[in-house]
Amino acid sequence: MRFAPIVALALVAVAPLAGALELRGWLEWVHKVEMRAVENGVVEEVPVNAGQHVRAGELLLRMDQRDLKAALLAARAQVARAKIGSEKAERELVRTQELYERGLIAQEEMRDAELQQAAALAEEEAARAAEAAAEVALERTELRAPFDGIVVARNAWKGDVIYKTLQQTPLIVIAPDDKILARALVTANVLRRFAPGQPARVNVQGELRPGQVYSLGVEAVRVELQGAVYYLDVLIERRPGELLRPSETVQIYFPDLR
Repeated sequence: MRFAPIVALALVAVAPLAGALELRGWLEWVHKVEMRAVENGVVEEVPVNAGQHVRAGELLLRMDQRDLKAALLAARAQVARAKIGSEKAERELVRTQELYERGLIAQEEMRDAELQQAAALAEEEAARAAEAAAEVALERTELRAPFDGIVVARNAWKGDVIYKTLQQTPLIVIAPDDKILARALVTANVLRRFAPGQPARVNVQGELRPGQVYSLGVEAVRVELQGAVYYLDVLIERRPGELLRPSETVQIYFPDLR
């Protein structure tokens, strides 16, 4: 949601902080990550809801894993068989080497034993590669939090059939919640008066919070009679357990820039 009142385009001459300039704006997430399934399947579990705080690595969604677990077991069994085959080929090569050194067999037999060992080792490597692929496929049946944050949206429920190529909306949306943006709309002339890292103060729910300029808009959001307007973002920290929501209106103060 983009709440952008026209008053955000003008600097207010009278601010509660002496010698400061004021911009009106609203809160926004620093960024959001939209998570989708990369494999087809049926949703088995979604243990989180919108608004829930999660830790990095915490389970967000799990698909039905039965088929892929069976495939992984089969791949591991193939690795075990291939390992036995390579060990047998190694023993045969050692025995053939002893016979060859004693002059009891021809060189061709020695070469055959070497080729058999090489083929057995290649088969074992192929089996291990198939096992790794099965493990990756199983991992892809789960969505886990990439960082500590808050669940912004949940669009999946147990029993939903998911096709990886037909996901118009993300299954889970997560945003970091240790920091949040105070965003204002300003004209290009106003934007030039600021620089990344510049200190600021943000009035959130009647309390002034320290912050700093996080980013300056590069592309115009829209064009109005005053000219093109851009985003100006100020970063502030969220306290543990504090409830700050996007679109909540705030005032942003800067030291006198004149």
